[in-house]
Amino acid sequence: MVIDKIALILTIIGALNWGSIGIFGFDIVAFLCGGQMATLSRIIYALVGIAGLWCISLLFREHEETGHAPHTA
Repeated sequence: MVIDKIALILTIIGALNWGSIGIFGFDIVAFLCGGQMATLSRIIYALVGIAGLWCISLLFREHEETGHAPHTA
């Protein structure tokens, strides 16, 4: 699904941003958008949060729905 890919991309962006905060103390989104409280930054933070919630549903889907083969160990 397209929405799944968008959610994964936004979640990856959020993870990279949190990684840069943890490792370097540098918030990329705030830097690019004019600070943490800037409207654009807050929109991006909200979209990343919603995408993270959406990605939780990926954990509980049947393999037929996602189009991926089941994992075997």
